[in-house]
Amino acid sequence: MTDWSLLQRPLPDWYADAKLGIFVHWGAYSVPAWAEPTGELGAVDEGVWFRHNSYAEWYRNTIRFDDSPAREHHRLVHGDAPYDDFLDAWTAEEFDPAAWCDLFARAGARYVVPTTKHHDGIALWDAPGTAARNTVHRGPRRDLIGDLATAVRGAGMRFGVYYSGGLDWHVTPHLPVIDTFANVRDLRPNDPAYAAYAYLHVRDLVDRYRPDVLWNDIEWPDAGKHDGRLGLFELFRHFYATVPGGVVNDRWGDTHWDYRTSEYQHGLEAESAPAWENNRGIGLSFGVNQVEDSRHLLSGPQLVRHLVDVVSRGGNLLLNVGPTASGAIPAGQRRTLEALADWMGVHSAAVHGSRPVDPALAHPCDAPWVRWTRTGARIWALVEPAGGPLVLPARADRLDLASAALADGTPVVARPDAGGVAVELPAAGTPVAVAFTPA
Repeated sequence: MTDWSLLQRPLPDWYADAKLGIFVHWGAYSVPAWAEPTGELGAVDEGVWFRHNSYAEWYRNTIRFDDSPAREHHRLVHGDAPYDDFLDAWTAEEFDPAAWCDLFARAGARYVVPTTKHHDGIALWDAPGTAARNTVHRGPRRDLIGDLATAVRGAGMRFGVYYSGGLDWHVTPHLPVIDTFANVRDLRPNDPAYAAYAYLHVRDLVDRYRPDVLWNDIEWPDAGKHDGRLGLFELFRHFYATVPGGVVNDRWGDTHWDYRTSEYQHGLEAESAPAWENNRGIGLSFGVNQVEDSRHLLSGPQLVRHLVDVVSRGGNLLLNVGPTASGAIPAGQRRTLEALADWMGVHSAAVHGSRPVDPALAHPCDAPWVRWTRTGARIWALVEPAGGPLVLPARADRLDLASAALADGTPVVARPDAGGVAVELPAAGTPVAVAFTPA
């Protein structure tokens, strides 16, 4: 029996300090770019979710329901074309990885994780065993992963890779329709041949690109969960030997992980783990969705609030960007990222490298909206005020109130109050950070 505990190790500081990463879902599904904006994963009934899937990257599965709106859209717009026609139509002519990474870095991201193979089985590099079914030989005719790895590191960020080890609709016999969460796992390929295929893919990603993050999805084929040749234990061991500071997520089945993950409102129990990451899109989909508009996208202030809430509870946020098939970042997503960049330009010191604050010292509140972080010798109150006096829920006797200042150094008048610490803050549309030193 495999002893997965032998792989346990301390979480690398870089990951604990990063707080924000960028996910990139880009694939042949970015050509149709269509899904119903039904709602957030975890907030939509399972009986509705798969037939009316909000995820555009699940297009190939959603169009297989005879009565789904996606199927009707595919018939009317694409004439029931074979899915792989989208690979050939994916040209990526506007892809500028350096420009992408400039925006991601300005937004405060410390790592970037693109999809290398999603559930449709199309590889974004010249993956072994894929013959011509990859972006080097068809569609963009580029090693998109290599281009991104170079640009991400050139912008001073760490590079990771997403890989769908659990699902590959190209190798699954008869491509069954997935209509329940149980079937996501029950209908995944588990045979030794697919386990070896996936192993060789991820091993190739490690050897070529030396990613700092291995982000697997759904599960790992059961036939590969062992410590022998071509087994998952060996894969992890090789990864850590190649990238000593690397980390792996928790979607490999009941095996090994360095941190847990939640997704939108699904899997929130993972957020009680010592190390965790929430991942979500700016909208309701990961892949670009032409149906989404401003009603479905996080605004800049909404994104800032979500990031601050996640970080204050000790998590990282892996925020997804879904480029168009041409390689452009859609205008709505760009506006939100630019707003985050503006905010992080002033307040990143309250985010990067932060840890949660002892609730005996200060605790979160929703009226006024307050979250707390700690960096070194500073305690940060991140407050979303409407201007005027506010009372922060904190122990006034344990903070040096004379030290209170905004992130830009502007002093803040703070005094003890029966409810905590009273402060006067300027009106703002996004959380304002107030720094204190402990008393």
